[in-house]
Amino acid sequence: MIPFNIPPFFGTELAYVEEAIKTNRKICGDGPFTKRCHAWLEEHFGCQKALLTTSGTTALEMAALLCDLIPGDEVILPSYTFSTTATAFVLVGAKLVFVDIRPDTMNIDERKIEAAITERTRVIVPVHYAGVACEMDTIMDIAHRHGLRVVEDAAQGAMSTYKGRALGTIGDFGCLSFHETKNYSMGEGGAILINDPSFNDRAEIIREKGTNRQRFLKGQVDKYTWEEYGSSYLPSDMNAAYLWGELEHADEINQNRLASWDRYNKGLAPLADRGLIELPQIPVDCKHNAHMFYIKLRSLDERQDLIEHLKSHDISAVFHYIPLHSSPAGKRYGRFFGTDEVTSADSDRLLRLPLYYGIDREDIDTVVAEIERYFDREVV
Repeated sequence: MIPFNIPPFFGTELAYVEEAIKTNRKICGDGPFTKRCHAWLEEHFGCQKALLTTSGTTALEMAALLCDLIPGDEVILPSYTFSTTATAFVLVGAKLVFVDIRPDTMNIDERKIEAAITERTRVIVPVHYAGVACEMDTIMDIAHRHGLRVVEDAAQGAMSTYKGRALGTIGDFGCLSFHETKNYSMGEGGAILINDPSFNDRAEIIREKGTNRQRFLKGQVDKYTWEEYGSSYLPSDMNAAYLWGELEHADEINQNRLASWDRYNKGLAPLADRGLIELPQIPVDCKHNAHMFYIKLRSLDERQDLIEHLKSHDISAVFHYIPLHSSPAGKRYGRFFGTDEVTSADSDRLLRLPLYYGIDREDIDTVVAEIERYFDREVV
């Protein structure tokens, strides 16, 4: 069986978890390993403040709270994303305004954003699909001219850049995921990147159940109290210990995944040249992290048929998001602005192939060969 995903594992993760338990005797949040991860993220991504969270979802929730949204405020985002991108803003009462995506990157179409802005618009949420950056210069220009916040959903974007800047460090806030399906994992976890230091104290209060406990621990106040709404967004230091074992190998993981991505891309190029499939496109200003490799088929039926063909040969390949605007919650909490030209059509055609750190080159070649064999049936 060629699985769709296997989380990275080097062996040091277990030693670090044991160190957290036996040596540090600190298994709740903000222990030594959490602090190491914060420092690594700040240094490697060039952000002024990084805070680990219990998930990419709660990182987005924190960002929504920091944007000071009130019921009825509007948030512009793509419909082609995971539910948590939307849910984080629904929780604070915002109205969702979905716009179409680009067919080349599956990212929000920056040309459709400005027309969707109303007097109630407060936030733009670009989602960096597959670790490939949105057109951030245009998005930031629109946000600055209209006085809007930008929250980057960079759940898939760790180690990716746009014009040399790490994803998540360009807007007001960036949100990462360290779920087991991501390039770097702590099982369940995430991080919020804060790019304006004026939000630091409030972010720590929200993350610490609404208290100023961090100021107390820093010796800035003699006791800590409840100051505003917050929640328990701190992950266990045991989870951070596991993540630290991954971050120590971040470049190795990145290079390995990129090599696998390139092997798929080269192996499947002949099918793309024949017009049988479409391959991912990486804009010149973007460096991606090989979070996933996908192809687009010619129709929904063809995609489903290929999934079954691969499954019959012990290969796990899966589709991705069902557009949010077509879901019951999407209809309840938002609206689609403009025409759905790309979102639904390309969602129906997209198929993700197995890709993870350490996948055998022979397995990649097997996947490519089976896809070729599928299309060769048409010729026969």
